[in-house]
Amino acid sequence: MLNIHARTKINTAAAVWILLLTWACSRTEPPEAESPVTVQAAKVQRSSIQRLIRARGVLHPFDQASVVPKISSPILAFYVNRGDHVRKGQLLAVLESRDLAAAAAETKGMYEEAQSNFRSTMAVSLPEETAKAQVEVQSTREAVDAARNLYESRKGLFEKGALARRQVDEANVAYAQARSQYEVALKHLDALEKAGREEQTKAAQAQLEAAKGRNQAAEAQLEYSRIYSPIDGVIADRPLYAGELASVGSPLLTVMDVSRVIARVNVAVDELPFVKAGDPATIISVDPPSELRGRVTVVSPALEPNSTTAEVWVMASNPGELLRPGLSVQVSIEAETVRDSVVIPTGTILPLQDGTVTVLVVGADSRVHERGIAVGIREADKVQVLKGLEPGEEVVIVGGLGLQDSAKVRIEKSDRHE
Repeated sequence: MLNIHARTKINTAAAVWILLLTWACSRTEPPEAESPVTVQAAKVQRSSIQRLIRARGVLHPFDQASVVPKISSPILAFYVNRGDHVRKGQLLAVLESRDLAAAAAETKGMYEEAQSNFRSTMAVSLPEETAKAQVEVQSTREAVDAARNLYESRKGLFEKGALARRQVDEANVAYAQARSQYEVALKHLDALEKAGREEQTKAAQAQLEAAKGRNQAAEAQLEYSRIYSPIDGVIADRPLYAGELASVGSPLLTVMDVSRVIARVNVAVDELPFVKAGDPATIISVDPPSELRGRVTVVSPALEPNSTTAEVWVMASNPGELLRPGLSVQVSIEAETVRDSVVIPTGTILPLQDGTVTVLVVGADSRVHERGIAVGIREADKVQVLKGLEPGEEVVIVGGLGLQDSAKVRIEKSDRHE
């Protein structure tokens, strides 16, 4: 009896326990509370932003001259070495020129002789024909005087009735003929004097000019033996040595002006409309580390062959001649400044694989919402927003990587972005 009663109690307790367990398992446990992700955010602002156009380029000297001799002759002496600084007009080298000096002396003597001949020619008497013409003029002038006197005498007698009219007319005709002969003789003399003098002068002048030209050519050849610097700069190359032959067409020295340098860069065609001569720019060198402030001096009007770029020159002073031609540099051109733009920090942008640009906007519900935006000018620390955001909205700048849309966040204050 006791065993039956004990088993009944045990079965009843087990049934109650199973019922309690079933009821507990059928209850739904309350969900755990969602933990917010700590992020840093910044407000969308209005500010000025500058369009920076960056490109890589190569440095060139401000000016360069390859000094090429105009005559072929052995080098007598050099007065400069590689690396020497020179001034415009400074004597750099001298070539052998004894034969040229002799030729110059000879032509100088010929020129002086031609000058003497010219002076003599200008001082000589008139030719014989001119002298005859002068005698003819004198005789015809006397004939005119005689004919005039005869005419006036007969005219006076005629008026007194002592002479016939016919004799007066004959005297008048003779007077007219004498005047005509005098005028012809006078013109003949003038023509002889003028033509003779001009021809003699031209001949003497031509001889003088020819002698002068030969002398100047000889002196120029002699001067070509002295090599001068055409610009201020530094001797970059001197391939020959004293005693070697300097040849026409082969550079004797190379002079570079590196007090200023020019960075030549290729700018993409879509950025060219924003670049103009006079824009400030910075030339940046990594090795040696240096930054030079300069300006755009040339914007090529034509595109480079087989590319969609155009060459732009940026010139800057080169203190201490630290940067050398041929160095590869980075150039940053300050093309334009856009005022009152909507801007956000660079770190807020989340570029996607399809090329779109998004940001995470913190809503009033403390949740982030992914939003596509259109961007414009980019600087190192901020980006222009063309559409998609309004000033005053908050965007995630730190901690947004991997966040899902509508994730709950807690904003942590940042010293950099209030």
